[in-house]
Amino acid sequence: MDPSMEQLVDRARRLTHPGRRHLLGIAGPPGAGKSTLAEQLVARLAGSAVLVPMDGFHLAQVELRRLGRMQRKGAPDTFDAAGYAALLARLRGPERGTTVYAPAFDRGLEEPVAGSIPVPPDVPLVVTEGNYLLHDEGPWAQLRTLLDEVWYLHLDERFRVQRLVDRHVRFGKERAYAERWVRESDEVNARLVAHGRYRAHLTVRMDPVRDPGAGTAAGPAPGA
Repeated sequence: MDPSMEQLVDRARRLTHPGRRHLLGIAGPPGAGKSTLAEQLVARLAGSAVLVPMDGFHLAQVELRRLGRMQRKGAPDTFDAAGYAALLARLRGPERGTTVYAPAFDRGLEEPVAGSIPVPPDVPLVVTEGNYLLHDEGPWAQLRTLLDEVWYLHLDERFRVQRLVDRHVRFGKERAYAERWVRESDEVNARLVAHGRYRAHLTVRMDPVRDPGAGTAAGPAPGA
C-alpha cells in the first residue's frame, strides 16, 4: 500500500505490546475517513487490535425523541459520553479471562446494538474512533487522558462535505434532505470537533483522490 499508510501502521504497531493494553484514538470531523482508516489499521495489525467505535454510544432514537434532540443527532449531547468513558477505562485494564463486549452502531437501523464487539483480554491494542475524542467539555474531557495516542484526521472540506452527503443518500435520505442535514447539523458538529485539533498527538492529512484510508502523516500537531 501507500508508504504513508505503512508509516501509520508502524506507528500503531508500536502500541502493541503483549501483556499490556494500549488505546489509540482516531478523531476528526464527520466524513473525514475515521472509520475507514481505523478498519484498515485493525486489519493490517492482524489480530493484535480490535476496533471499538464511539458511535456505539449514540442514544437510542426513542430517547432522542423524548429529549427533543432528534434533529441534533450527532451532537455531543446525543451520546452517552459517560458510558463511553467508563468502557474505555475498563478496556485500559483488562481482566484475565474476561472478554469485554462493546456496543456497535447499525447504520441500517440507525440504532446502537449492545454486546456486538468482543474485546478479548489478550488483545494488546484497542482502536477507537469518533468525532469527540478531543472534545474538552463535560464527560468528554476525560477521554484524552484514557487514550495513549490520539490522531486527528483532516480532509479538504469540499471533498469531506460531498462524502457526507453521498453517505446519507446511500443510507436512504433524499439528496435535498441530506444536503440540508449536512449543512445544518453535521457541519455545526464539524466546527466544534475542529476546536480540539491542537490536543492531538498527530495530524493526518487525508488524500481525497485515493481511498480515504490512505493518509499522509503531517507530523505532531502544535502542542503535542
